Amino acid sequence: MNLNKKSNPTLNHIMKMSPALLPSIKEGEVVEAKLLQRTKKAAYFDLGKFGMGVVYRQEIFNAKEVFKNLKINDPVSAKVVSVENEDGYIELSLAEAGKQRVWQKLKELEEKQDEVKVKITAANSGGLIADIDGIKAFLPVSQLSTEHYPRVDEGSRDKILEQLKKFVGQELSVKIIDLNPRANKLIISEKEINNQNIKDLISKYKVGDIIDGIVSGVADFGAFIKFADNPQIEGLIHISELSHKLIENPKEIIKVNDAIKAKIVEIKDGRVNLSLKALQPNPWDKVKEKYKAEQEIEGSITKFNPFGAFVGLDDEIQGIIHISEFGGSVEEMKKQIEVGKKYNFKIDSVKPEEKRIILKLKK
Repeated sequence: MNLNKKSNPTLNHIMKMSPALLPSIKEGEVVEAKLLQRTKKAAYFDLGKFGMGVVYRQEIFNAKEVFKNLKINDPVSAKVVSVENEDGYIELSLAEAGKQRVWQKLKELEEKQDEVKVKITAANSGGLIADIDGIKAFLPVSQLSTEHYPRVDEGSRDKILEQLKKFVGQELSVKIIDLNPRANKLIISEKEINNQNIKDLISKYKVGDIIDGIVSGVADFGAFIKFADNPQIEGLIHISELSHKLIENPKEIIKVNDAIKAKIVEIKDGRVNLSLKALQPNPWDKVKEKYKAEQEIEGSITKFNPFGAFVGLDDEIQGIIHISEFGGSVEEMKKQIEVGKKYNFKIDSVKPEEKRIILKLKK
């Protein structure tokens, strides 16, 4: 190596120092370095009490933004890659040191729960991708605010992605909720921004309360309900809580802008779960007054599943005929019965506690 010792007395001094006289240093440690000399193949740094460090060509390229404005004797942070390489120098990385400083800053933001403004750079069906000081951050769909949550029919991944792409290029305020520098993982949340305020508002309610609400969105898994007296609060009625009868789509029961009353059935982690059916008479409470074992009855096939078929007996009650009635074969079942058609059945058993009426096809 052609190091100009005459023009650089500090470099000359460091090179003469005995390794035994140098204090110990560890891999992964971030140290302060001062640029001494730069060649085509490497850059040399004064590490003070630790001796001399070197950054080679590939690493110079990786940290080109740092080197662009770096002059002789300028201080800079560097990360120790190797305590002693084959040339006897402490090998350094300026790019890694920069990343480590960014991760430290992000860790402080997470601990303080400070808000961060991020620009959305990309989207996939699972969420949004942002950039924070060169580190990629992921904002899952579940961590979007209720205002930005994609409400699409049938949970179509393509439709969700279509909605999410609208945010690319926009700025969102978020909080850091999880980070792992080793795994290069950074998870952010938009809904955490309003969570504390929402939790304070929700604290005024309790399980069992009946609220007035407006349907603000309908998805395949249920309906979103804004509280009429506190529009900042939005609860969810799961599809299973919309009606006592089995439904395929929430739109069979409810639509956007409907004014409804609903019962609070759960409050957890700033979320409110509601029920519509809890305010309706349960038809299964009196099902034994209408249906009994051995009774013959007409019903319409409403849906097939791998275990059999659902049979509509009236507007609210459905029975089920098991696949075993057709030799355990779905194909055989579909040969004998069709969705939408009516057939005569015999009731095998009535189990109101399980909301189940078992049927057999009357031959």
